[in-house]
Amino acid sequence: MIRKLALVLLVPVSAWATDASSLTLTGIAEFTEAYQTWNGKGFLKAAATFAQAPDSFTNQYWRGTADFHRLLFLLGEPATDKSRRLSAKALDETIISLERAVQRKPDDGESHALLGTVYGLSIAARPVRAIWLGPRVMDQEKQARKLGPDNPRVLYLDGMSRFYGPSLLGGKSQALELLLAAEKLFEAEAGKPAGPVEPRWGRSTCLVYIGRTYEALGKPAEAGEYYRKALTVNPRDRLAQDELEKRKK
Repeated sequence: MIRKLALVLLVPVSAWATDASSLTLTGIAEFTEAYQTWNGKGFLKAAATFAQAPDSFTNQYWRGTADFHRLLFLLGEPATDKSRRLSAKALDETIISLERAVQRKPDDGESHALLGTVYGLSIAARPVRAIWLGPRVMDQEKQARKLGPDNPRVLYLDGMSRFYGPSLLGGKSQALELLLAAEKLFEAEAGKPAGPVEPRWGRSTCLVYIGRTYEALGKPAEAGEYYRKALTVNPRDRLAQDELEKRKK
């Protein structure tokens, strides 16, 4: 009996091994479909499903992730009064969801990375917020890198923040370094089995951002290579399709 108990204790238990309700699984399926096709309404639907699920870290993480991607979708739409209002509301909702996720599991690096990225987007929307949100961004990024050094989404989000952030944070060159490192981690992750609620999003979008970074650095050939590479990972990646379509005009 003691030997059996010892063996159980030695087996690593995934942080994502619990609280997988039917609503959780439905929301993840909705999010995955929305992510693969970059569908704002799909992200909104997934977030609503997670909001109905039991209050747990897993559901708060996934709700924040769905909210985050809907926010990115809205920020990529043509700027109108309506889109600005929707983006502002989505920004507030995303911060609330991710702050709850961090509160429920402070040692999850990925949640810290998402929250730090959203704080950065909040500063971009209103630069005056840098006074109090700037330190929070740095703290969340520090926690994310400490807790998830080998998590591809942590490096990908850090690289994306550098891509959009001011040059004093490293600019496009550091963004490329982080995104390329994330690419390798995504490749390694793809070869491992995943539980039903474990995150696996981000790989194709990371490749798109590598392409955009190469584009910004004046290397269009390398950029095109990565847009095409993104489509080999996700043939329905709309961002990659849009980038390649621009080249035909």
